[in-house]
Amino acid sequence: MKRTVTIHTDGSCLGNPGAGGWAAILEYQHKDGQVTTLELSGGEAHSTNNRMELQAAIAALEALTKPCLVTLYTDSQYLRKAFEDGWLKSWQRNGWKTKDKQPVKNKELWEKLLILEAQHEVAWAWVKGHAGHDLNERCDQLARAAAKGFL
Repeated sequence: MKRTVTIHTDGSCLGNPGAGGWAAILEYQHKDGQVTTLELSGGEAHSTNNRMELQAAIAALEALTKPCLVTLYTDSQYLRKAFEDGWLKSWQRNGWKTKDKQPVKNKELWEKLLILEAQHEVAWAWVKGHAGHDLNERCDQLARAAAKGFL
C-alpha cells in the first residue's frame, strides 16, 4: 500500500527575472496519527517565478523515497494547468513547441518533473496564493527567504 503524502509548494522571485527561491512542505500521516513534516527550500541567483514554481515541485517529489499517493497543492496555475489541462501532452506532441510554435520555456525542468510525476500518483490541486492558507503562506515565507539569500 502506497503512503499518502500532502505537499504544498511555492516559488518566489525578487524581480522577474531576479533572485529566486522555492519551498515545499511535505506531510505524511502515520497509522498512529502522528504527522511527519518536512520543509525544503532553495533558490537561484538569477531565475523566474515559473522556474521556481517548477523547482519546488521537483524538489518535493525528489524527496520521496518510494512511490506515493500525492496531493500537490500549488498557487501556480502554470504548473497545475500544464498537467491538468493537457498542456504538457500538447507540448510534447508538438516537439516541445507552444501553440504559437515557440519553444516551451523551462523544458529541462518540465522533463525532469514528468519523470518524477510518473513515479507517483499525483493529484494536482490549486490554492489561491496570499489568501491566508497556512501552509501556502509558510511556503511563501520560506521561498522569499531563500531568494533573499541571493541578493
